[in-house]
Amino acid sequence: MFGREAPGVGVVETATGSPFGVQLAGPELPFFDPPGWDPGIGVDDALAAFGWSAETTSGGSADAALARLAERVAVAPVMVGPVEMGHLRYQPSMTGPIGADHYVVVLGIDGDHVHLHDPQGYPHSRLPVADFVAAWRADAVDYGEPFTLRADFRRTARVEPEAAIRASLDRARHWLREEAGSGAAALALAEQVESGCGDDLRGHLVHFAVRVGARRLADAATCLQWIGLTGAATVASEQARLVGSLQHPLVVGEDREAAGILRELAPTYDALRRQLA
Repeated sequence: MFGREAPGVGVVETATGSPFGVQLAGPELPFFDPPGWDPGIGVDDALAAFGWSAETTSGGSADAALARLAERVAVAPVMVGPVEMGHLRYQPSMTGPIGADHYVVVLGIDGDHVHLHDPQGYPHSRLPVADFVAAWRADAVDYGEPFTLRADFRRTARVEPEAAIRASLDRARHWLREEAGSGAAALALAEQVESGCGDDLRGHLVHFAVRVGARRLADAATCLQWIGLTGAATVASEQARLVGSLQHPLVVGEDREAAGILRELAPTYDALRRQLA
């Protein structure tokens, strides 16, 4: 959506604020992102940090939303989401809602199909309009509004990537504040894993949450090092190592080891907050 001016993916991810916490969004729905954070908030924060604006609209009937989308995509690609990933039928094994949010870029509407770019690894995909509308309605997604799109991306200020990372630090401190409870969430997840890691929890962790969380923290460590915050970068790098090291014990069922890693992770959020103070 930024075109030729786009910074690196890791810089964008860090500016969203996603690496700075861990939360339990439901009984078996942990995420390695801050309590109270969601991707919609992250997109808006990143836009602000990089000096960009976008027109955001949502709601209304499906027909009105499609008309709005058709009008915008005739001018330029449109960012759409959250969408329910389970309705993206070009993805193997997707046959209905699974409660997973996602974002795509719509490139055009041609008759009964929507052409889109899916950053999970499905460029130039083609999806029947009915499936696209079901995904875009996002009934099973627990945040955001139906039929949300962002269009008319405009640069309002020239902000270099390094300055954008610095501009995003206030939000990082907000997400890491002591009362937010990331450390407590990590400890609660440790207890949950050790006392009985069910199939749904294990599947969510090993297929999504651990991989994404480790990547985000590695990106944050790189960005923090880049702007000279060596102490904070060291903590974030250690967090990335800890989160990434959860993958093997969780896959093979060594839940006590995984719980121990989570308990080691818990105090690092306060340590990162102190480094960024």
